[in-house]
Amino acid sequence: MSTKNPAPPLTAPRPANQRAVQLTNLLRQPLVGPLAALLLAVIVFSLITDTFLTSYNLSLILQQSVVVGILAAAQTLVILTGGIDLSIGAVAVLGTIVMAKIGTVHGPWIGLLAAAAVCVAAGTINGALVTVLKLPPFIVTLGTFTAIYAATQLYAGSQTYPVRDEPLTFLGNSIGSGAVSTTYGVIAMLVVYLVVWYALTQTAGGRHVYAVGGNAEAARLVGIKSDRTLLFVYMTAGLIAAVGAWAALGRIPNADPNAFQNANLETITAVVIGGTSLFGGRGSIMGTLIGMLIVSVLRSGLTAAGVDALYQNVATGVLVIAAVALDQFARRKTG
Repeated sequence: MSTKNPAPPLTAPRPANQRAVQLTNLLRQPLVGPLAALLLAVIVFSLITDTFLTSYNLSLILQQSVVVGILAAAQTLVILTGGIDLSIGAVAVLGTIVMAKIGTVHGPWIGLLAAAAVCVAAGTINGALVTVLKLPPFIVTLGTFTAIYAATQLYAGSQTYPVRDEPLTFLGNSIGSGAVSTTYGVIAMLVVYLVVWYALTQTAGGRHVYAVGGNAEAARLVGIKSDRTLLFVYMTAGLIAAVGAWAALGRIPNADPNAFQNANLETITAVVIGGTSLFGGRGSIMGTLIGMLIVSVLRSGLTAAGVDALYQNVATGVLVIAAVALDQFARRKTG
């Protein structure tokens, strides 16, 4: 009597297949691409220049990134909701003038509080125009950028104000010594990113930000108060801009109404290169931090290599276009 051979038992996937799946899942993580680009840039510039990979230069890169880095955190919040803030740089500059003028007359702490109030008020106006009048964020913040810039010039009398009071310049003070020296401004920037990261990933409000950016109508239907979320985001962006203004006076103790003319574009660049979608609902604050470092490393490395500043701008522009193209590709693949 013949017997059939029993079917071979089911076996678990081979370890090689498991490793391939794990590698694929890792590559799909949104932070992997920007982080790989940052590491590649560091390696390349370390090989082609002798001055890039030094403690002094790396510390300088961080210090030069502080103001734009802080403002980019505010920009990330707005872009995650599907909006954009073209006024964030102008709000920060207004904050520096308020700090300098009021701080000189009424004391530095009053100046800091006044600047925070003014910056939050500017963010509230942006948020109210977007939520109450239902105007596009691009148009709203383009208009407030123009108005705030003009108001800053009028308030400052088109002149700069030197700042000498210690509380207003505190974030420019050094901490540590030798190879590990940095400034309190760098610490403040990292604290801002940690707080925003916690709020976005560990709180209900953070989940609401992603939901509103992904689909505002769907978010409303499940009970999320979309307008309240948007208003809070713009107010928070104003508060972060005040921190950026404080850090700016630490970097250069001189309140200049013409400062940070390109801050709006630089913050958007950092956010986009960091992997946050311009269409909202997808991205991370830590991606923005990496994106800001990519831009800073690129500029520092190209400068050390003797590349003209105009070509540096070309390289940055190409990076932005590539990042947006990748975002569009990812949306089509997941859509």
